[in-house]
Parts: sequence; structure tokens; C-alpha cells
Amino acid sequence: MEKLTDATRSLRWYAGLTVVLFGVVPAVMVALLVARGNTPGSVGYLLIGGIPLVVAALVQLIRGLTGTDPEEISRRLHLSMALVAGADVLLLGGNALIRMATN
Repeated sequence: MEKLTDATRSLRWYAGLTVVLFGVVPAVMVALLVARGNTPGSVGYLLIGGIPLVVAALVQLIRGLTGTDPEEISRRLHLSMALVAGADVLLLGGNALIRMATN
């Protein structure tokens, strides 16, 4: 009997780790900074755009993990990682720019 190789197995792991480490954790960190008052108040506005991007990445990740077609799985997992990258640029980059501008 021939053992089939799952071509998307490593992509599933990397996409899951990416969404958690680079999507959820930074969003929570920025939210905690805003809640504690350690950043300018305008950083809170970045959460309005960043949180939906992270949620969309989570949705695409779940849809990619439960799919059956390897091409569709790959497309959804790549989209989830791209959404996380956009959320990082918005949240972390925006936070840094706002902090530099206010100092």
C-alpha cells in the first residue's frame, strides 16, 4: 500500500503558528497597552482596523484547516498569513509611528 504525502501539512502548521504568534498576540498586546494608558489614546483607533483583520485571518485559517482540496487549502492559508501581515503593519507599525510623532 502506497503512503500518500500531505503537501499542505507543513503549511497548516506554519499558518496556525503565524496567526497565533503574529496576529493574536500583538493585537492583545496593543489592546492591553491602550487599556493601561501606556500609549497615546489615538493608538486605540488602530484596533478598529487591526482586530477585524486578525478575525478574518482566523476565519480563513479555520476554513483552510477544514478544507479537502489542496489548492483551496493553500490559497486560504496564504490569505490568512497575508491578513496577519497586514494587521501587524497596521497595529505595530502604526503604534510605533504614533509614538514617534507624539514624542
